[in-house]
Amino acid sequence: MTNKGLGCSKFKFAVYLANTPNMLEYQGITGVNSLVSGEVNAIGQACGNGWRKVFNVYAKLLYALNPADFDFAQRAPTWQKYRDGYLLQAGSDTALLFSPPELDANTQTIHIICGRTYAKQLLASGELQANLIWLNDEFALDKTSRLIVCPYFDYRQLSNIKIERLSVMLSQLTTKVPF
Repeated sequence: MTNKGLGCSKFKFAVYLANTPNMLEYQGITGVNSLVSGEVNAIGQACGNGWRKVFNVYAKLLYALNPADFDFAQRAPTWQKYRDGYLLQAGSDTALLFSPPELDANTQTIHIICGRTYAKQLLASGELQANLIWLNDEFALDKTSRLIVCPYFDYRQLSNIKIERLSVMLSQLTTKVPF
C-alpha cells in the first residue's frame, strides 16, 4: 500500500481524512505531494470554509504541542504563519493523508485519524489493523502504533479545549507517560 495525500514525503506527523479537496489537481493522487507556499490558502479559497477549518485546526494543533516534545511551534511566531509557511510543505515533517494509515510500531511517526466514523469504517473494512482503546465517544488510542482517533478537524468538533487535550495525549505518546 502507498500513502496518498499532501505534505512532506518523509512525514513524522500524519493526519488522515476520508476525502480529498474537491479540485481536479488533487484527484487521483498516487503519492505524498508537498504543497508550496500559498497552496493551503488556494485550497481554502477554492474548496470553501470546511477546508480552511481543516488547515487552521491542523496548524493550531501543531502550534499547541509541547515544544519539549515537538518543534513545530519553534518554526514560526504564530500558528497562522506556521500554516502559511510550513504546513504540509517539503521538510515540514507533516502530512494530510487520504489513504488508510500504514502503522509500524518501529517508527516514531504519529498517526491521527480525524473522526470516529472514518476510524470505524477503516476498522470494519480491514484497512486499519489497530488495537484501539476508546477513552470516550470522541477519542481512541493505540499506544503501540502511536495512533489517536480524534474529532474531525473543525472548530465545533475539535474545539480549543479538545485541541489542548489532544496535544497532551500526543506528548504522552512521545514520552511513554501513562494515560
